[in-house]
Amino acid sequence: MNSTVLFSPSSALFLFLTKASPLVKGRAAAVRCSTGPAMSASYEEGEMEGLPMVGRRRALVSAVCGTSVLGFAGYGLAATQGLLAGRIPGLSEPDENGWRTYRRPDEKSGGHGVGWSPIIPYSFKVPDGWDEVPVSIADLGGTEIDLRFANPKEGRLFVIVAPVRRFADDLDDATIEKIGNPEKVISAFGPEVIGENVEGKVLSSATAEHSGRTYYQFELEPPHVFITATAAGNRLYLFSVTANAVIAGLQWKRHYKDLKQIAESFRVV
Repeated sequence: MNSTVLFSPSSALFLFLTKASPLVKGRAAAVRCSTGPAMSASYEEGEMEGLPMVGRRRALVSAVCGTSVLGFAGYGLAATQGLLAGRIPGLSEPDENGWRTYRRPDEKSGGHGVGWSPIIPYSFKVPDGWDEVPVSIADLGGTEIDLRFANPKEGRLFVIVAPVRRFADDLDDATIEKIGNPEKVISAFGPEVIGENVEGKVLSSATAEHSGRTYYQFELEPPHVFITATAAGNRLYLFSVTANAVIAGLQWKRHYKDLKQIAESFRVV
């Protein structure tokens, strides 16, 4: 037996491919990710024998290890959106309270289609210990998920940046008020965040204004989630903050105050 060790610097993920030697066509390989239990899969080696760990074998490892990590589907080795997406520095140093400010870098790419104008940067604050999680092209949220952050002990968040023209044809310089009132916005776009109808789930809603821009803020239960919505340019921004799925109830109660503060800190700058 011999092993090949792969290391992905962008995700700090080790992959171990264990195989019998010599290679035999159709042999099963055991793929073990450091973040989870060993898994097995079969692949056709054939003419690939002796080549570096690329092509179908690498794609296999990426697919197998692209299972849920920190509650995010598709956290794989080779599935981030472009060279600039995923791990670009954007976090400030901690302030006196231990909180960092994230500002979307101007040069960061995004999977929002050819012909789009540059995304107007946004910012938010998180406690020290929250890290960016690469967004996968296989993500269930599709290319409109621009960013993910998480802390395994506290919760997770993501930012959806959606084209306003999905909702109206005459909103090149959109505001959230032009898209609709809070009830209309959460009814229309809440399902994109939680994956189900929001009827009967909205515990509270509020409206805030910062630097002339209006933000709608919602708390939903169940599932426990904060949603902040606004619009700028030709895009709608949805900012979702929640607890990790496996221990959601306990995390939500323990870190409720911080999760709410994260949600309310979202700004389009």
